[in-house]
Amino acid sequence: MHSENPGTAAERLTGRQVRGERPLSATLAEVTLDGGQVVMVKRGDGPGAARAEAAGLRWLSDTGTVRVPAVYGHDAHWLVTEHVPRGRPDRQAAVRFGADLATLHSTGATAFGAAPPDGPAHAYIGLAPMRNTPGADWPHWYAEHRVLPYLRRAVDEGVMRADETAVVERVCERLPELAGPAEPPARLHGDLWNGNVLWGADGHAWLIDPASHGGHRETDLAMLHLFGCPHLDLVLEGYQRAVPLADGWADRIPLHQLFPLLVHTVLFGRGYAEQSLTAARAALTGRRGGGE
Repeated sequence: MHSENPGTAAERLTGRQVRGERPLSATLAEVTLDGGQVVMVKRGDGPGAARAEAAGLRWLSDTGTVRVPAVYGHDAHWLVTEHVPRGRPDRQAAVRFGADLATLHSTGATAFGAAPPDGPAHAYIGLAPMRNTPGADWPHWYAEHRVLPYLRRAVDEGVMRADETAVVERVCERLPELAGPAEPPARLHGDLWNGNVLWGADGHAWLIDPASHGGHRETDLAMLHLFGCPHLDLVLEGYQRAVPLADGWADRIPLHQLFPLLVHTVLFGRGYAEQSLTAARAALTGRRGGGE
């Protein structure tokens, strides 16, 4: 099945004939079904990736908060979802997105690290494997299951020197005091960088490509800061109106960016190692972070 093309996979998973196919990348295509409906067909990047993404989309959709594409079918290798016509980001959509995101987070999860109900423990964040292991305490869970595994892999793969790890390890040791007020597990998108926010022609922000799990809501917001997001100030305004953030949240942005930066270090190399170390130093000093 993994050797199929997107059109054949769409036909098999939807039970409808395919009338056209337009590749967008090596793993993504727009496919036109009988009757004219256009769907997105994506090949998973690793074992279980398509299943994990489908489960994440359904978990987010079940809340009735943020907009996510409907899942029309999936198997071990392929995912077929709704095609969302693109528009342009606008101020009203940004405020609405912030409020919806806050409400999504508030719907919660059973534990930090909890996978969506029908999702696998072995999931992905982008191209990197991500294990969803439940934990009751966010600081210890974040260190053990989100920061340290990617730090060790970065050293093993030679993109970070062993003598550079001390500052990150110090962050992990001090996490209970750096983490801010305790919060219940939030229902996260999990990979909420700007490229996964699709501004639709319908005037809404749609979320795609989740790495959903139970986590700290500030992690999603730190991801939005990392690579920039249109009208981010208005997104945050909408968020704060709906469910205010804890005092000092902006000073904790580097702490929450440490995880995605280490993932990027593993995937893309030395430049992100430098950014990871900078974020770790900022987390220790409580200096507000931002992005690129």
